Amino acid sequence: MNFKFPSELRLLKTDDFSSVFNFRKRISGATLVINYRNNSLQHARLGLVVSKKVAKLSVDRNYMRRVLKELFRRNKASFSHLDLVIRPQKPFNHKNFNEIVQEFDMLIAKLKNKSQA
Repeated sequence: MNFKFPSELRLLKTDDFSSVFNFRKRISGATLVINYRNNSLQHARLGLVVSKKVAKLSVDRNYMRRVLKELFRRNKASFSHLDLVIRPQKPFNHKNFNEIVQEFDMLIAKLKNKSQA
């Protein structure tokens, strides 16, 4: 199994992020907001926005990024041809891990239903 997160699976440029935000398609839960847009590639790409308003300490922001990257990596086969920008609205930590996993899975299920419709 491949555990890498190569650069072709990431949104890197400001224009990529802007195009996803300007497309204005989003789904949200209690903690996470996912903006999404179709892309012309054969795989999904991920962008993360974890602001200082959500978590003041960089340690906390980096933890959130690591968790969201791992959840994306585990589920990347289920949403090909999409650019995703995931934004936490509230801070979370290792105590909330199971809740975040459940919310992420619920949002991905919603996203699948919307993309098939």
